[in-house]
Amino acid sequence: MLVIMSQHATEADLEGVKNYLVDLDYDFHQSTGANRIILGVIGDTERLDQEALRQQPGVLEVFKIPKESP
Repeated sequence: MLVIMSQHATEADLEGVKNYLVDLDYDFHQSTGANRIILGVIGDTERLDQEALRQQPGVLEVFKIPKESP
């Protein structure tokens, strides 16, 4: 799952999303670009409520990475 932060997200917004994920026992990898921060969520994201994550302050969009067919 990828979490795209808004260009206008504050450092507090970013820390809030990180804490939200950690509180739910997820890890993440942060990629910081010139205009965006993307968090790659690590773990079994099947149980993660995408809409609740999308509602966190500073979150622009949440994308689920599709599973590969065997």
